[in-house]
This record gives sequence, C-alpha cells and structure tokens, in this order.
Amino acid sequence: MYQFFVEPDQIQGNRIVIRGNDYNHIKNVLRMKIGEELAVSNGIDSKEYRCGIEAFTEDEVICSLRFIKEDGLELPSKIYLFQGLPKSDKMELIIQKAVELGAFEIVPVACKRCVMKLDAKKEKSKIARWQAISEAAAKQSKRRIIPQVHEVMSIRDAIAYAKDLDLCLFPYELAEDMAHTRQLIEGIQPGQSIAVFIGPEGGFEEAEIELAKEAGMYPITLGKRILRTETAGFTVLSWLMYHLEA
Repeated sequence: MYQFFVEPDQIQGNRIVIRGNDYNHIKNVLRMKIGEELAVSNGIDSKEYRCGIEAFTEDEVICSLRFIKEDGLELPSKIYLFQGLPKSDKMELIIQKAVELGAFEIVPVACKRCVMKLDAKKEKSKIARWQAISEAAAKQSKRRIIPQVHEVMSIRDAIAYAKDLDLCLFPYELAEDMAHTRQLIEGIQPGQSIAVFIGPEGGFEEAEIELAKEAGMYPITLGKRILRTETAGFTVLSWLMYHLEA
C-alpha cells in the first residue's frame, strides 16, 4: 500500500486531491490506474485516509475517500532528538533512522567539538535536503506525520528549547550508573515529552555538560562501551520505542 502526504486543505470531505511531485510519482513512476487504492495522511493527526483513484487531470490525482483508519501508529510520547552535527553525510542516516524509530522532531545542534560547520547558504540547502529525507522515511515507515527538521541551533539555544519538556536524556561517555538510566526510562509515562541530546564525534565538552546541569538536566550512561554518535541516538530511541510500545 503506497502512502502519500498532503496538506490538510487537500482533504475535502470525501474528495482528496494529490498534487506536486507525488502526482508525477503516482502517474508516471508507479503507473497507478483508476480504481487503485492508496493511503493519504495530512502530516498532523494520526489518521490514515484510504482512498481510491477516480481521475487524473493535468496536474492532480483526484481520489475518493473509502474509509479512515485511526490505529495509533505514532508513539504515545513526543521524542525530540537533539543531534550534534556529525561529519560527512552521517546526518542523513541519523534522520532516516530516527524517523523510522518514532522521533517527533529532529534538531541539529552546533556543539563545540562539531567538525561540520554550515554557513547560512549551506544550511538552507542542507535543511531542505534533510526534510526531504524525513518525508521519505515517514512514507516508508507508514508514519502519520512528517517529523520536522529544525534549523541548526547552538547548544545553549537547544538546551533552552528543551527545558520545558518533561524529561531530558543527556548521554555522556563519562557518566555512570546504568540503574539510574533504566529508572529514568522506566518512569516515562505516555504523553510525556522527551528530549534526547546526542553529542558529535568528539562528544560534549565539560562546559556544555555544565550548561545542561544548570538547566536541570543530568547526564546518563548508555553502557560500558563508547558508541559512535549515530549509534548512540539509535540506541536511546530504540529503548524508548520498546518502553512506550511494550
């Protein structure tokens, strides 16, 4: 079953209109025919609109609504991944897998030890690319929303943005006490908002850890081994997905 995202105003009662790149994909790549069924989400709520293709115009696919599914595929808590900018194209993989694992928002963070530096022009094109990856991963994993990829934040701004969330998990390679990490995760209740901070390849500087502590956040451990920046985020998101869906 192919899934597509539309703007809310493209769902007009029992009539659903698909435009843009998805029009070309449906008609010329997938070569779908009148009568075939597809799934549509508006990127906001948890509903899946099952509809059948009624007609093709010059630039629109006209569909008729058959039924609506509300199956709760989204996690019961919103997870915000604050990812220290990694080297090369690792961010693309991180975004793809974070979306598959249920992240609600992804915030790239410029930490002191980040190797990647983005100027305004490069940042704009990178964010657009990363958002497209988020959308593709959301379609593939049958998400009901497209997680937003924010503009790059400084570590100070990221901590301020996360301060009002219910819980902040701040993995740090020098932290200890796995029992405390387990206790924090097991105490999470459905509906709570969760921030996950992941440092870049060089990890967080001590001054950044102090900033987090001043905001009421405390470092946690992910175990005895040092994980790569891309592995650390996947580890925490996997733990959270297991806990929230168990």
